[in-house]
Amino acid sequence: MNSEGAGSASGSGSARSAVPALQIAPRQDSRRWLALAFIAVAQLMIALDATIVNIALPSAQRALGASDADRQWVITAYTLSFGGLLLLGGRVADLLGRKRAFLIGLAGFALASVVGGSAPNFEVLVASRAVQGAFAALLAPTALSLLAVAFTEPKERATAFAVYGSIAGSGAAIGMLLGGVLTQYFSWRWCLYVNLPIALAAGVGGWVYVSGSDARGRGSLDLLGAALAGAGLVAIAYASSSQSALLFAAGGALLGLFVVRESRTTAPLLPLHILADRVRAGAYISVGLALAGMFGAYLFLTYYLQAVLHYSPLQAGAAFLPITVGSQSASWLIARRLMPRVPPRALMVPGALVTAAGLALLTQLHVDSGYATVVLPAELLLGAGLSTMMVPAFSTATRGVEPRQAGVASAVVNATQQVGASLGTAVLNSIAVAATAAFVGPRPVAIVHGFAQATAVGAGIMLVAGLVAAVLINAPRPQFRPTTG
Repeated sequence: MNSEGAGSASGSGSARSAVPALQIAPRQDSRRWLALAFIAVAQLMIALDATIVNIALPSAQRALGASDADRQWVITAYTLSFGGLLLLGGRVADLLGRKRAFLIGLAGFALASVVGGSAPNFEVLVASRAVQGAFAALLAPTALSLLAVAFTEPKERATAFAVYGSIAGSGAAIGMLLGGVLTQYFSWRWCLYVNLPIALAAGVGGWVYVSGSDARGRGSLDLLGAALAGAGLVAIAYASSSQSALLFAAGGALLGLFVVRESRTTAPLLPLHILADRVRAGAYISVGLALAGMFGAYLFLTYYLQAVLHYSPLQAGAAFLPITVGSQSASWLIARRLMPRVPPRALMVPGALVTAAGLALLTQLHVDSGYATVVLPAELLLGAGLSTMMVPAFSTATRGVEPRQAGVASAVVNATQQVGASLGTAVLNSIAVAATAAFVGPRPVAIVHGFAQATAVGAGIMLVAGLVAAVLINAPRPQFRPTTG
């Protein structure tokens, strides 16, 4: 198999002695494409779970007697656990072997989902969501690293990452729709139970088709590094929502200690040379900023549709479908076709600009705005722009890493997504609440005004993401290599 930059990680002199990574199958073997399908199913489950519970949350809150102050923990417990443990999950995947880690992640995620669906009280539901996030932190980097080491020829890599990127870009909107259907016609509990059949299908397919040398890496787990990184991210997340300067400083100090720890330990959780590569670092920063600017839009649109336009859960979920249409169209018609032919930033920068335009359009929302005149075109722009940006970003973030560290590199890009989404949502929500409180006028008008102010900041963050991609990601277009067989 011809490799595109594998074994040439920046700053590493030991790439040639690396333990061979899992090869799903030789390139000529069609089993790899079947494996891709089941890996995509697993990624869809993770993407769905980021939003499927959102629409079910009011019903779960009433059923379990949770307070308004506590209900956000159903979302926060998942995202903080997910983002805080991703680096550890990527390292565990490298040590266990990626196929083994993939199957363990699926099993754990499914079990936690069943426990959450049958939760007798609110505390059990929150705990199960935290466990879901922990197993997602193992599963997500494993799935991405499977693609990174198996698809290296430019055209095949473009197709594989188009599948991954389209799911990552549209899964949140699909989760909204599915959450509306399950909540309205069955029960909020099915928003968790639904993960069981998905995980079983992905697990059976992965067991059969994800084949080859599932070699384990060597080394130990940097548990102190994991604790420092996790505590730092949690502190910053709380600081973003509570506007606590002291907590923010504490989080920054913990992350600083994490960097010091990683520079000195012999078995780092995050080898710093992975971040030393300019192009890869640019991809990580761009992804984090993009999700920070974008994810608040899901929260604001959900509330706008249900609280202002008085949509039912199913109607609100269906109203997000244009994001999926835009995402799928851009992944297959733009990113997949152009990735092998143009430099990454030639897609990432325009994608960021289109997404920023969609966010800017949402700042024009009013209480009496029509769905077709503002929300629909904005959603199409958001889906198309984000997908055009994310597909090459995922590929760029994992290219050129030595195979034994593919799990860590994949974990970093997933971590930047989760951290960006968590911090962005917290910051933008605080802006929206403050703007709403300061507005003099009817309550519905004040709410929409707050959303518009926060979304304008989100559009600005998205523009910064595009600027970072333009300046840092100077990689050339992929080089075609002749295929064999």
